[in-house]
Amino acid sequence: MTEERDTDILIAEDQKPELNSDWSGGDRKPFRTSYGKLMMWYFLLSDAFTFAGFLISYGALRFSSASWPVPDKVFATVPFGINEMFPNGEAPLIFVTFMSFLLIVSSGTMVRAVQEGARENKRGVVFWMLLTVLGGLGFLGCQAWEWTNLIATENMTVTTNPFGTYVENGYYLDPETGEITDEEVVEGETYLLHLAGAAHGEEAGGEEHEGDEEHFAYATEPGDYPGYVVDGPRADGTGTADAKPFIHRKYVLADEEGNLLTDEAGNNIQLTQEFGPVAFGALFFGITGFHGFHVATGVIFLLIILINAGGGVYVARQNGYEMVEKIGLYWHFVDLVWVFVFLVFYLL
Repeated sequence: MTEERDTDILIAEDQKPELNSDWSGGDRKPFRTSYGKLMMWYFLLSDAFTFAGFLISYGALRFSSASWPVPDKVFATVPFGINEMFPNGEAPLIFVTFMSFLLIVSSGTMVRAVQEGARENKRGVVFWMLLTVLGGLGFLGCQAWEWTNLIATENMTVTTNPFGTYVENGYYLDPETGEITDEEVVEGETYLLHLAGAAHGEEAGGEEHEGDEEHFAYATEPGDYPGYVVDGPRADGTGTADAKPFIHRKYVLADEEGNLLTDEAGNNIQLTQEFGPVAFGALFFGITGFHGFHVATGVIFLLIILINAGGGVYVARQNGYEMVEKIGLYWHFVDLVWVFVFLVFYLL
C-alpha cells in the first residue's frame, strides 16, 4: 500500500511540475518589494511594539495615580522669556507645539525628497533631504532646551518630581505667621515646589501671591516654619541628609463651599505640599529620550545618505534612490510616534 502511494505521488509530480520540490526562485521579491524595504518594515513594526509598551505603561500609571501634574502647568515656559508676554507668565504648550511643527514639516520635506529620487533628480533629493536634516536638528535643539529647563531650572529628575497637584480644597497659611489666609488651594491645580534661596523662591510653591506675601523672604535653612517647611538636614538631627532644600507650603482643608474642615478634636486639618508622582519624571525623560534617540539616529543616517546622494552613489544604481525611500519610511515612523507621545504627555 505504501509503495502504491509513493508511486502515485511520483506520477502526480510528473504530471504537475509545480509540485516538484524545486527550491529555485529565491530571487522573487515578497510583496513585490525589495529585501531592504521589507526588513525596514519589520524593524518599524517591532519598534512600534516597543513604543506601544512604553505608552501603555504610562497610561496605566497615569490613571491609577491619585494625582498627576497638569501639562498646561508643567510645559508653560518658552525660551527668551516669551512666556512672560502671556497671562500669569505662562504659555501652555506653545513651545512643544513649535517642536511638533518642525517635525511634521520635516516629514513633508522627506516626502519631496523621495519624489525627487523616483525622478532620478539628484539635486532635488539633496535639497529636500537637507531641509529634513535641518528640521530634525531643530527638533533636537528644542528638546535639549526643554530638558535643560526642566532639570536645571525646575529641578525635575527621574527620581524627583516637584510638580504636585492638589486633591482637595483649602487655604494657605501665611508663611511668616502661620495664620490662615484667603489664598485658596483649589483641587486639581498643579503647583511647582521651588528650592530655598532660588531666584524665584519668593513664589513659594510656584503660586501667585497677593499683598506682602509676594515679597516674603523664605528661610534657606532646613526646618519647620509657621507657614512652610524646608527640606534637608536640620540642626536637631532630623530631616533627610541628602534632600535638596525644597519649600513646601502649609495649608488647611476646606469643603467646596469654603468652610474649614476639622478633625475629631475640633482642630483645623493642616497639610503640607507634597512632591508629585515620581513616575512622571521617570516616564517623561525615558520615553521622550527614547524618541529623541530615534530622531538623532535618523538625522545621522539622513546626513550619510545625503552625502552619498550628493556624491552620485545612487545615480549608478538606477533604482529610484531606494535608499532615500527606506530612510523616509523610518523618518515618517519617528514623526508618527511623536504624535502619540505628544498626545499622551502634553494633552492628556
